[in-house]
Amino acid sequence: MAYSDWWKKTVVYQVYPKSFQDSNNDGIGDLPGITSRLPYIKKLGADVIWLNPVYKSPDKDNGYDISDYCAIQPNYGTMADFDEMLETAHSLGLKIMMDLVVNHTSDQHKWFQESRKSIDNPYRDYYIWRDPVDGREPNNWGSRFDGSAWEFDEKTGQYYLHLYTKEQPDLNWENPKVREEVWNLMRFWLDKGIDGFRMDVINLISKPEGLPDGNKKAGAKYGGTGLVANGHRLNEFLEEMNDKVLSKYDVMTVGEMPGSTPKEAIKYAGLNENKLNMVFQFNHMNVSGNPDKRLGHWNDEPIDLVDLKKVLSKWEIALDGKGWNSLYWSNHDQSRAVSRFATDDSRYRVLAAKMLGTTLHMLQGTPYVYEGEEIGMTNAHFTELSQYEDIQSLNAYKELVEVEKIVDKETMLKYLAYRTRDNARTPMQWDRGTNAGFTEGQPWLAVNPNYSQINVEENLEDSNSVFYYYQKLIELRHNSDLVVYGDYAVIDMEDEEVFTYRRRYNDETLLVINNFTSHDVIRDYGQENGALLIGNYVDDKNTRLRPYESKVYLLK
Repeated sequence: MAYSDWWKKTVVYQVYPKSFQDSNNDGIGDLPGITSRLPYIKKLGADVIWLNPVYKSPDKDNGYDISDYCAIQPNYGTMADFDEMLETAHSLGLKIMMDLVVNHTSDQHKWFQESRKSIDNPYRDYYIWRDPVDGREPNNWGSRFDGSAWEFDEKTGQYYLHLYTKEQPDLNWENPKVREEVWNLMRFWLDKGIDGFRMDVINLISKPEGLPDGNKKAGAKYGGTGLVANGHRLNEFLEEMNDKVLSKYDVMTVGEMPGSTPKEAIKYAGLNENKLNMVFQFNHMNVSGNPDKRLGHWNDEPIDLVDLKKVLSKWEIALDGKGWNSLYWSNHDQSRAVSRFATDDSRYRVLAAKMLGTTLHMLQGTPYVYEGEEIGMTNAHFTELSQYEDIQSLNAYKELVEVEKIVDKETMLKYLAYRTRDNARTPMQWDRGTNAGFTEGQPWLAVNPNYSQINVEENLEDSNSVFYYYQKLIELRHNSDLVVYGDYAVIDMEDEEVFTYRRRYNDETLLVINNFTSHDVIRDYGQENGALLIGNYVDDKNTRLRPYESKVYLLK
């Protein structure tokens, strides 16, 4: 069955259900809350809504530990609430893309509950169990949430693998029965009428043969699990998924693939492949990492613009005509874009938010807007460990400060404030009222104190707001094949202050200029010969670029 590539022209709006809108004042966002806000997303101009997991879960990792794939998390509502949300979205011309989390389940899932009962249980082989080696873990892999990737089970005397928390045991994709279970749960949702899947860490499902030890970084306690990514059977599994399920539906698919290269992305999501439409990669999220490799991504270093340009340019050029980029600055796993990619998220917040939006939305690929990004929400700037909920952040603090003693408390709190996933998970800031209009109850996570200045209500009242600027960016994409399909070339890669690139399609050229600094600079790219399509200042000073100024010209 052949389908069009409608997803190339779309803009995706990501909703983190727990923090979006609470309809019953229990402090937790829910499905009826999302339904009530669908007209807002439609007003922005987005086409597709990506929902983070809404399945039944013990919530050890905010819904990414699923105990029942075909049931709704009770805090979020009922299946009837889901059906109403889906029907309302479709009536507004919006599509719904769900999160598919099938590298692992919750340890409360019935499959795992059965699996751990005995070595000869029919479900034992649904997961990855191994005998101890020399009285300890089967290999040296570390969990991505700190500590060992293996958990010992007293009852059966074996270890099970969990690349994330111990409550998230990894599924054994080598077992055909597991794959058939996955195909069935995918069909369940697709038959309901959803419009696609974002697939959580999908490139980790094929583990290396023999589960060998990984290389350890200097001073590290555990071996890296990087060797788990893009395993030898991943291509086979994705082909089977397409053959058995995806080819039967006209849907959008994006695979989250940490550690992937453009070459691998083309292999698994190339335009001539029958697997996925696009991948999420993390290369641009990992620029300016901590020099101490033991600390991983934990740091408070400002972004190196040249490094950022090199990463984005590599993906744009490599995928042109061969694959399709997923474009994003932030999501539920990342800090707020304006706080991370701009050096000043207070004085120049509005200008910087618009500049970052322009930089991203004028690239080739499908842009993703994370809830609150379109109004310029910032990091929460927490100062105490007690303010955090994120299990990754809490585990990292314990491991790096208390156990390994690699970093002191004050430094780690600075790192957390800059990079914690909780920055993206504070409740959506709707208005100036109680708890930013998110809930009249006690929010599950504290609302960012700046909500009285930064909120949807304020944005909709101001014609010069970040919201209306994003609306224009999205409209530009919808109306321009040049923005959608044009090829890409960076201008002056080594410029440490300005990110400028051009897009070409047929006989038209787009010139995109973005000043990533808080001071004036002079740059002449021949922009005086172009027509200004959009800019984040009310006037145009031509070669003079003011703080965080962004301009897009059409050159004939």
